[in-house]
Amino acid sequence: MSKSTLIPRRRLGGSDLAVSALGLGCMGMSDFYGPADDAVSLAVLNHAVEIGINFLDTADMYGLGRNETLIAKLLETRRDEVVIATKFGNVRAADGSFVRVDGTPAYVRSACDASLRRLGVDHIDLYYQHRVDRGVPIEDTVGAMADLVRAGKVRHLGLSEAAPATIRRAHATFPIAALQSEYSLWTRDVEAEILPLCRELGIGLVPYSPLGRGFLTGALRRLDALGANDWRRQNPRFQGANLQHNLALVDAVTALASERDCTPAQLALAWLLSRAPQIVPIPGTRSIARLDENAAAAHITLGADELARIDAVLARQSVAGTRYPEAAMAMLNG
Repeated sequence: MSKSTLIPRRRLGGSDLAVSALGLGCMGMSDFYGPADDAVSLAVLNHAVEIGINFLDTADMYGLGRNETLIAKLLETRRDEVVIATKFGNVRAADGSFVRVDGTPAYVRSACDASLRRLGVDHIDLYYQHRVDRGVPIEDTVGAMADLVRAGKVRHLGLSEAAPATIRRAHATFPIAALQSEYSLWTRDVEAEILPLCRELGIGLVPYSPLGRGFLTGALRRLDALGANDWRRQNPRFQGANLQHNLALVDAVTALASERDCTPAQLALAWLLSRAPQIVPIPGTRSIARLDENAAAAHITLGADELARIDAVLARQSVAGTRYPEAAMAMLNG
């Protein structure tokens, strides 16, 4: 059995990028969710490739470049087996604090060269602008990204958390293969305008945090279960009354999953995969067991009655709290 039959393939928009229906978000292996073990993370990365997951997602800001360096260890022997996506634009200081969003052409070029060095490769398969720089015309940023394609350093371009008008202007400048935005059972903002626009323009949609930053798995019910440096402590949805309110959605999803004889995470991922054929979620994990659990969702097909029941739950269960703190929310939909 080939790896592609283990995990079905999907094509990202109008590109020639054939990726596993579920990718692997690698951020948590180096940042934001507490201490991680590189040896364990590398084992997870290798296992992902072995079971047919060929789409790995990172960014230059994750661990201040350490995440790309970690993935480079896999690429030393398995470069031809994977599609590598990385991002630029979020500039952080040496202490990890946020500095600015930079979409200037000069920064595009320097950031790409730095990522290529850390990854140890001669090209990046999918290169995203991580956040839109509102002070730079998107045509200038994407124009510089297009130059990277023409130079052979990048194969395809992507955006992350961009507004519909920005996506249209970017796509008119150079074809955008994929848009990465948060999308899950508890974050459905993209459904109103973004998802229809992706269908119209032939752009793949890559949902990050498809399991609600772990919340939709049902494993997290108390804030004090998180480590002291886990950034979810600052997330409004995980705090106080918001957390208690949002547990009702998790409980409802868990009940539906039990009837389907699958886990809440698998139900959440199967639901996303059912929304459109160009959707490729990228759940993150530092556990081989969780990786296998998530991967099994690619083989779950939800029937019309099941989808209707999920829709009914979503209509009843509101979500409390914004998906980022106020300052970070201001950086979305550029």
